[in-house]
Amino acid sequence: MGLLLLLTSMLLSSYFHSGRVVTAQRLFKIRDITLSIEPAPDVTRDTNVTLRCQAFVSSSGQEALSREYRIYKDGNTIYSKNTSTSEDLLYPLSEARVSNSGKYKCKISIEQKDMTSGAKKLTVAGLSKPLLHINKDVVSEGEEVTATCTAPGETGSFFFYFYEDTKEIQEKQVNSNQAEARLHFSSTGYHKIHCGYTVLVTPESFKSKESLSVTVSVKELPIVAVLEIFPESKIYEGDKLDIFCSVKNNPRSTESINLYLSQGSQLLSSGYSTVNHSMVALAKDPEEFECRLEMGNVRKFDTKAVSVTELFSVPTLTMYPAEVFQREYMTLNCRSETSASERLDRDELTYTLDPTESPLISKVNGVFSVKALLYDFNYTCVAKAKEIVKRSETLTVRPKVAVSTPKISVVGRVVIGQSFKILCQSDIGSLPINYTLLWGYDQLNITTVKEPFQQALFTVTVRKSDEISKYMCEARNGQKEAPLSKRLNATVIVPLTNPILTVLPHLPEISEGDHLYLICGVNGTPPVTFKWYRVGNEHPLYTITTHMNNTNYRVSALSKEHSGMYYCEAINHANILVRSDLVTIEVRLALWKKVLIGGFCLLALSVLVVVVVLCFKSKRVRVEGAAVSVWSERRPAEANDEESSMVSNEPDVEYTEVVHPRPLDPARVPPKKGTDTVYSELQNSPHGATDHHDYQGSVEYAELNSEQPGINHFPPEINHHQELPVD
Repeated sequence: MGLLLLLTSMLLSSYFHSGRVVTAQRLFKIRDITLSIEPAPDVTRDTNVTLRCQAFVSSSGQEALSREYRIYKDGNTIYSKNTSTSEDLLYPLSEARVSNSGKYKCKISIEQKDMTSGAKKLTVAGLSKPLLHINKDVVSEGEEVTATCTAPGETGSFFFYFYEDTKEIQEKQVNSNQAEARLHFSSTGYHKIHCGYTVLVTPESFKSKESLSVTVSVKELPIVAVLEIFPESKIYEGDKLDIFCSVKNNPRSTESINLYLSQGSQLLSSGYSTVNHSMVALAKDPEEFECRLEMGNVRKFDTKAVSVTELFSVPTLTMYPAEVFQREYMTLNCRSETSASERLDRDELTYTLDPTESPLISKVNGVFSVKALLYDFNYTCVAKAKEIVKRSETLTVRPKVAVSTPKISVVGRVVIGQSFKILCQSDIGSLPINYTLLWGYDQLNITTVKEPFQQALFTVTVRKSDEISKYMCEARNGQKEAPLSKRLNATVIVPLTNPILTVLPHLPEISEGDHLYLICGVNGTPPVTFKWYRVGNEHPLYTITTHMNNTNYRVSALSKEHSGMYYCEAINHANILVRSDLVTIEVRLALWKKVLIGGFCLLALSVLVVVVVLCFKSKRVRVEGAAVSVWSERRPAEANDEESSMVSNEPDVEYTEVVHPRPLDPARVPPKKGTDTVYSELQNSPHGATDHHDYQGSVEYAELNSEQPGINHFPPEINHHQELPVD
């Protein structure tokens, strides 16, 4: 027995354990879910609509899964259901109404997994026609009527409207398809009533058609309000008015009666059965008196207009002249245009000026002579007769301020030949002010200044500097005399003439090492800005602004690189740029360089001449071959030794043999005397003094010593002597 129980227990345990394993291993997948509207998403009222929710789920095993469905409308849950079948969920909307319109969704949930379908919109068109019910169709004046408006078969949130003819008289908001209104009618007679409604389906609304009209007959009650005014006619200002407000045909009902007596918007008196009021008649704009009766919902009234004749009209206050200056006298005239002569004498009507503190003089009733103040002042005329007081409109006197002597000036700079503006302005003076520009005493132009910051500007041109002082201006703002300004005083700018560029030192005496001065001069009004340029360089070499009409630019230690073309520009406040002509600068060599080069040239020339002369002489000696130098009758071989002996023994005696390059003339050759040779001896004293000796028939010979190499190359002496050329 125990063994059997044990086996049974093990089998059951195995079964339940096996079941848990199967359940734990169960797999599923929600593949898709869709929502459809049948028969169509757009239907008319009373159509049977079905919402079909279809889910597609895949699972392992044969056991059905537990599913939860939910239907949403505009985000709110309207239906839910749990099921284990895989069939589609159907949600019926029987006889659909406008209130069923909206966006629907379907959601499925399986073991904490869910999926929601896409939204589908359902639109239901058409509302039922409203029905109107009136509890009474015949009522007395002031009686209440109950009206009920119903929307058959409709659901949702409603707005009901009640109309009298085309005028809306009441509105009700309810959550049912029926609304009730209590109506009161302000007048007797027949009144046509109808109603309508609107269904609110967020975010849209749908309006129904109007109901059929119901006629309500309102009968008038005999009670009336009565208004009486005494006297009834020919009422003048100052007369006493007695006004009575009462009730006629009082029905003796339990409801209280209230009476209100008013004039225009002013409530004069109130009471229950009778109301009266007394007052002095005044001529005002026509206003009605009203007697109003209120009894519950019944309101009745009686109105009357009272015509009051004026004793005198409202006075008017005028001034003469229309414009007045400070401290000038003016006349204020106060007068009523009309008066009731049958009730009022002219002498009974008096006029005063308010305020009375102002200094005034009155010689005639209503005419006042007043001195204008220094500031704006308000005056009011007061007319009085038989305790009737009337005040005129306020007259504001704004005394004008006399214009001050104008000041004349120029705006900007005055340049001859260019237009400029002249400003004429007074420091004080009431507008408008007329400014007149004068040249000499001739009128040129007039400008009127009407605004506070407006300026009187005149455009003119001058051709000479002295013309500027002829301009004047005058100002006038109504007074008899117009002050005149002083003559215009302003600097006149004369445009510059074309500049002249002067060079120092004068051209062409410009050499290296010199200091060059480029002087630029113009005629015109300073200050003048000068600029110097070198052609090929767009930037100025030098710029200076000066109050002189000429200035210079210095270039120190000139060199050949400074050669080129130069010019200068000038400008003054006339803003007209003028330019000089081009000046060509050529820098020459310095004087010492010229002297050095000349010296070298002369030296070279001298050397060349000496070389040429020597060469020429050498050629002559070789050609003639006859002129030979001898010191004695000795042989040529002994001459050098003897000569050197003579030089060493007698240093103070020098011999010079002169060979004359002339052709030999045989007729003039002196006779030979053997070996006799005539010498010309030059003997120097030991102390440098020269002794003079007389020689008979002396002939100068030029001695060719050893320093002249040409002598040693002469041919040998023939017959030991040489014939000398004749002088």
